[in-house]
Order: sequence, then C-alpha cells, then structure tokens
Amino acid sequence: MATDAHLSGRPAAPETVRVAVLLPCYNEAAAIGETIAGFARALPGAAIYVFDNNSSDGSEEVARAAGAIVRRVRQQGKGHVVRRMFADVDADIYVMADGDATYEAAAAPALIAMMIEDNLDMVVGARKSEVEAAYRRGHRLGNTLLTGLLRQLFGRSFTDILSGYRVFSRRFVKSFPVLSAGFEIETEMSVHALELRMPVGELMTAYAARPEGSVSKLSTFRDGWRILRMMIQLYRVERPLWFFGFIAALFVLIGFILGIPVILTYLETGLVPRFPTFIAIVGLTILAALNVMTGLILDTVTRGRQEVKRLAYLALPAPRQD
Repeated sequence: MATDAHLSGRPAAPETVRVAVLLPCYNEAAAIGETIAGFARALPGAAIYVFDNNSSDGSEEVARAAGAIVRRVRQQGKGHVVRRMFADVDADIYVMADGDATYEAAAAPALIAMMIEDNLDMVVGARKSEVEAAYRRGHRLGNTLLTGLLRQLFGRSFTDILSGYRVFSRRFVKSFPVLSAGFEIETEMSVHALELRMPVGELMTAYAARPEGSVSKLSTFRDGWRILRMMIQLYRVERPLWFFGFIAALFVLIGFILGIPVILTYLETGLVPRFPTFIAIVGLTILAALNVMTGLILDTVTRGRQEVKRLAYLALPAPRQD
C-alpha cells in the first residue's frame, strides 16, 4: 500500500543522529521477531530496544535472538514500560512502536526526516488500514470519539491520538513526566505536547493485521473507559479554572432553579416559608464560590508547574540545530 510516508520525498536523517527504536512487549512471541527485523531494515544504524513486560510466551528469547537489546519491566502496564524506556535509553531521536508487527516499519525514515526537516518534537504515525481485522470498528469509533473529545477539551488535537507509532525528540522524552500506567499513555503524550505548545506533526502510515498467533491486549470498553478517565483527570490538572468553574456553574444553576419559587413567594408575601430550600440555596452558593476559588488557586499552581516543565524542555537541544 502506498502511503504519505512513502510519497513524502523527505531526506534521510543524518548519520550522526543517534536513533533508538523502543518496542514495548507483552506476550508477542509470534510478532516481535518480525517487528525487529522490519525496523532493522528500515533503520540499519538504529539501536533496537525491546522492553519485555512479564511475557510468559518466550517473547524475551525471540527478541534477543532477533538482535534486539532486551530489558525487563516488572510493573505491569504499557505506561510503566514507557516510563522505563524514556528514563533508561539515551538517544537523539526515539521511535516508539508496538511489538505486534502492525505498524509500518518502512515509514520510520520518513517520520524521522519530517521531524528533523521541520524541527518537530513529536510526529504521530496516524493509522490507515483497509483491512477490517487490523482496525476493528469498535476501536475506530472509540478513537474518533476520544479524539473529538480531546479537541473539545484542549482546543487542538491529532487525527489519531491513540496511535502507538510515534517519533520523539530528546527534549520531549526527557521532559515528559510519565504518570499513566496502561494504554492511556498515548493520550497523556498528546496532552503533554499540546499543553507545552510543542511543534508536532502527523503522517499517515499503513496499519496491518496482527500475524497469526498474535492476540490484541486492548479491551475496547475497559481501556476506553481508562482513556476517558485519564482525559478528565488531565483536564482537571491542566485546566483547573475551567473544570471547577463548570462545577460552580452547575451549583449556581441548581440554586437558581430552586430559588425561583422562594423568590416569587417572598415578593408576593414578604415571607420565606420554604426555609430548608433557602438554606440549600445558600449552601449551593457557598459551594459554587469555593469551587471558583479552588479553580483560581490551582490555575496559579498549574501555570507555575507548566513553566517548570517548559524550562526543562528548553534546557535540551532541538532535533535540528541551525
């Protein structure tokens, strides 16, 4: 299949750039060898790392026999694996993909070239597949809904926020405080880039079905809920004024609805016979005010935290030094 990656016509990365391929792996013995071979052909000078996450099917031995540098991560979950990869591996450019041979390894040079040419900090390999088995309808729908929600919450987004095929600069990797534990890690990466207003890009790449014998570890509903919960948590952390302001507005709205009959009765009789309702309205108003103050305080804290992350990001060089 011809993709935008093949047609980009971008130059290859300079030989002096250190490239590391990072492959999270959990029970991928049927696919990890093919994945390593694909990236070895596409990026002959790159160091290929496989971080095995308690596999029980011999994935570690297959990866080592295929020529990869193998590391073990005991804490279960993709987020824990990515945290270790980013902390332990030193390179100028990082290529991350899943170890299931579904992502187009041949597109890696084009993704890297795009990063260097445009001086970007993250390039997402957006998935395009004409094979139903490769990208199931439930996953497509969930990806579309979550991508749209991210756009509404944070203003900008990618067309495929859940893609595990990404290229990172050193300054992205070393300034990214990984907090996720599981498959919601891709959402956290996207929000980190958007909130620090990093230069990012996206390139369409082919997405293939898993090899025979390889089984997906992604649960549409369970992991979809975890991703949604992560989005809400990140919105609370990164946009506290809007988050708590929305809660305050709900309290004010409920108080206003409850207060209409109380106010009308008072205007007619000069009395407040519904005293419990009046107390509830006062309580809701106080809660609304507390939420506004909480949002204002946390917004100041968030700005300070973003400045610290931005300074850590700027302390490292860009992919291309002019």
